[in-house]
Formats: sequence, C-alpha cells, structure tokens
Amino acid sequence: MSQSNSQSNDEHPELAEAADQSVDRSATTAAYATTAASTGSSRCGYVAIFGRPNVGKSTLLNRLLGQKLAITSHKPQTTRHTILGVSTLDAGQILYVDTPGLHQRGGNALNRYLNRAARSILTDVDLVLFVIEALQFGDEDALALAEIAKAGTPTIVAVNKTDRIADKARLLPFLQSLSERHGFVSMVPVSATKGDQIKRLEAEVLAALPEGEHLFPDDQLTDRSERFLAAELLREQLMQRYGQELPYRTTVEIESFTLEAPSRKRQSEGPRARIHALIWVERESQKAIIIGRRGEALKAAASQARLEMQKLFGRPVHLEVWVKVKDSWSSDEAALASLGYGEY
Repeated sequence: MSQSNSQSNDEHPELAEAADQSVDRSATTAAYATTAASTGSSRCGYVAIFGRPNVGKSTLLNRLLGQKLAITSHKPQTTRHTILGVSTLDAGQILYVDTPGLHQRGGNALNRYLNRAARSILTDVDLVLFVIEALQFGDEDALALAEIAKAGTPTIVAVNKTDRIADKARLLPFLQSLSERHGFVSMVPVSATKGDQIKRLEAEVLAALPEGEHLFPDDQLTDRSERFLAAELLREQLMQRYGQELPYRTTVEIESFTLEAPSRKRQSEGPRARIHALIWVERESQKAIIIGRRGEALKAAASQARLEMQKLFGRPVHLEVWVKVKDSWSSDEAALASLGYGEY
C-alpha cells in the first residue's frame, strides 16, 4: 500500500494569526522543510493523536496522511485500537498513532480497555498531538490534558473544527485561555474536514521531532495488516448504518483472509482477497437487526465495506459475512481478548 501526501491548499491567515497571538512560538517552523533539505538533516518520531471522543482524531489522521486509513463516523468511540499511520516527507518521517478517545462514560470491560489503550501510548511517543474542538473544553478534555501533564510528553494542540466557527475572532480568547492551562509547544487551529491549516500543523509537528533516519520504508502507510484493516472497514459500516447503541454491541472478527491467483481472463487484476468475516453481537435481537429484512441491511453494509477494502488494498475483494451471538462480549475480559482486544 502506498500513500499520497496531498492536502488542501486552502489557507486561512486569520487562523494563523489567532494561533500566533495566543502563544509564543520559539521558531518559524513553516520553513523547516527548506532548511532540512539544504542541510541534509532529517527528523523522525512517533506522535500520539490524543483527546476525548468525537473531536475528529481519525479524520485528522486521514487528512495528514492524504488518504483514508482510520475508520470514521459521527458516533463517539469509533476508534477501538491504536493505529499507526506513516507520513513520509522530504524533510523526515512522522509516525502518527491514532488512539481511542479518552472518556468517562461507562465502566464495562470494553470501555476500560479503550481508556487503557489511549493512556498507554503517551509515554512511548516523542510528541503528543492533543486534539480538541474549537470553542469547546469540557470535563473529558480536562481529563485528557491531565493525562498529558502526568506523562510529561511535549504537546502540540490541534484546535479542530474551525470551519464551524463563522467569526474566527472568537478563537482568540479561547486560545489564550487554553495556553494558560499547559505549556504547549504550539497551538494550531485546523479543520480536518476541510484541510485548513494542515500543512502548517504538519510543519509544527515535524519541527518538534528529534533528528533521525526513517524507521519505515518510504512507501509504507501502516504496520497494521490487511486482515486488521478489513475488520475495521466492515465495523465502520456498522457504526455508520445502525442506531446509537447497537454499534457498541458489535465487533468484527476476520475468520480467514487468503489471496487467490487471478484467472487467465483477469491476470491484470492481480491476486484477489477472499475474506470470511464474523460480526459478533450480544443478543439474538441484535443479530436480527444487523441482518435486516431478507438480509438486505447486512448485504448493503458488506457491499460498501468490500468497495472500501478494494480501494485501500488495491486489489479485488470477495467478502462473505456472517452474524453470530456471543453473550455480553463487551463486558467479559476473556471474550475481549479472544476478539483481538488483548493488546494495544
């Protein structure tokens, strides 16, 4: 899988001005790439994308990478696993680690796992990219910031969803207040959805990383397997298509993932991925909802997931999906481990 680093060229000087007026910055990092190229130096390091649920962390990761890797939806807690995204630039390599949203809601085994997965990464990275929503800073944001302070890792703030703020001057007092909460490296107002200020954020992140050689091949996008990504893309359809609570009671397991040699008529297509997937739910009534009348709901979800897999993998995909019941799997530590939630 290869990556593209194209981003929106839209620039918003008022956003840059807002960030500059709210916090002192030690250097003009937008010119770092030119300097690095002339000196032959390179930077490389791990960056945790961290924050409460539903602030746009996964959307931001995809924007920074220039292509879709992490699944997204409008529902909070869509991300359940840490996901590495490799961004290779002329001046260095940024290793972004998307994390589950740190939250206070719920106390079952899955929720505890998500919080542990998020917290565990903070001391293992070179930089934290703390994502918050513009003009919003609640209890869960404060909880996330407290974890950052405890870890002591240098932190840049990405103030996301600025495209929803008509009067950008309203950001100034918000950013000033935010700068008084912690000694951030810098703060950058962005829109992950529109691409605003993404290049500036990227430059800030790169400048904050240590000098070092690339740790991954330049054309590598992630260290996650296609098997893992296939499960995520199917789960994304469950998050997007079903009611508020049902997606949180579902998970996806890839029972088998094999590559088949193409037929003589389809030699140009390359190997085809044959994937057998299981959707696990907690009750029979949930199984019926997932399948839908005459299996139409499940067929639609699987069809769209297959198209997303083909786009990401760059090869034909044959996908077969079944739905099974595993009672209260989200509250059972052993069940979670058996379904792939044992490691971060």
